[in-house]
Amino acid sequence: MRLNDIQIRRAKIEDKAYTLSDGLGLSLLIEPNGSKSWRFRYRFAGKPKMISFGVYPLVTLADARKKREDARKQVLDGINPSEARKEQKLALKIGVENTFETLAREWHGMKSARWSVGYANDIMEAFTNDIFPYVGQRPIAEIRPLELLTVLRKIEARGALEKMRKVRQRCSEVFRYAIATGRAEYNSAADLSTALSAHQSKHFPFLAAEEMPDFLNALNAYSGSVLVILATKLLMLTGVRTIELRAAE
Repeated sequence: MRLNDIQIRRAKIEDKAYTLSDGLGLSLLIEPNGSKSWRFRYRFAGKPKMISFGVYPLVTLADARKKREDARKQVLDGINPSEARKEQKLALKIGVENTFETLAREWHGMKSARWSVGYANDIMEAFTNDIFPYVGQRPIAEIRPLELLTVLRKIEARGALEKMRKVRQRCSEVFRYAIATGRAEYNSAADLSTALSAHQSKHFPFLAAEEMPDFLNALNAYSGSVLVILATKLLMLTGVRTIELRAAE
């Protein structure tokens, strides 16, 4: 006999748990403490199985019947409803634990030992300001190229094209790390460079070969500090960075 809401609400509490059947494997378990919860019993691979559908009235009679029909269809399709639910819970857990921010910080922690403190801080600051607020809490396996492109275009709109290029590269490395560690299957940042503005490099001024004699004559005639003359010549001979020359002992 099929159940109805009046019958469920009026179900008496007894010293021992008992069930009210709605047919086709669905029943309502009445506990001595007054709680009422749905159960669905079925057979899979020749063995009896049982799965819970939740507590009444949070899960209504109509909800429980819908869950029963979905579960029966799974059985007919050769799917064990209990195992399917476990897989769904695991997928949800993996999604929550493997957000872009989680993977980015994990990748950063692994790589930062090889970087200077300043460089490591710059990378994390870029993630924190420009990426995490938008896709940081998204499961990395669910982030699609268009979603990430929208975020990168916010940097592009500020005119920070070189920063945008570097941030895209770092995002790509995070995706590659996620793929290598089994947390993602696709690198959503890999091909975005073709859809973003390219940074035009501006080279520092330089002297052509034919200009060198005049420059050296002017340098030798310089009436300022001898240290400047010597440092300039040493810089020309060694090609080191200016900070390396100025800080040299």
